[in-house]
Amino acid sequence: MASAVSVPRRVASAALVLLLSVAGCWASWGTAQHVVFPKGREHGQLTITRCTGSTCAGSFVPAAEGPVRRPRVTISRSVGEKKGARLSVVLKPDSAQAVRTGAAGFFKAWIPLGGALLLACVVLAGGMRDRRLAWVTGGAGFVLLTAAWFTAAVL
Repeated sequence: MASAVSVPRRVASAALVLLLSVAGCWASWGTAQHVVFPKGREHGQLTITRCTGSTCAGSFVPAAEGPVRRPRVTISRSVGEKKGARLSVVLKPDSAQAVRTGAAGFFKAWIPLGGALLLACVVLAGGMRDRRLAWVTGGAGFVLLTAAWFTAAVL
């Protein structure tokens, strides 16, 4: 009887791990695509003038001659962003929303995937009884989230 319950539990757990992983990638890709594939987008420097709640705003100075300076561009707030900070950013197409570039931007973009990996490790350990894979998955999520925090705070 134990094996009859084991197979559906493993299938349901595998489906939940797959759902968590896909959802983490999907949530991350909205921002990550601008960092991973920056070619053809406006690059420049954002000088933060004020931060309120979960966003910061400031002026954007383009790196190339073609784009126009923008007096107000917004960026989502993280650990290292405060008034007066100068950040290398890329603008999302047809918007005044900036995404941080470099290592800090790369890791910050993948934060939802890191959280999904941490959730998936619990399902792997409990539902599928695969402790080794759970440790690897949880470790990957932890490293990703730690790298995001460290690069945002230091860089």
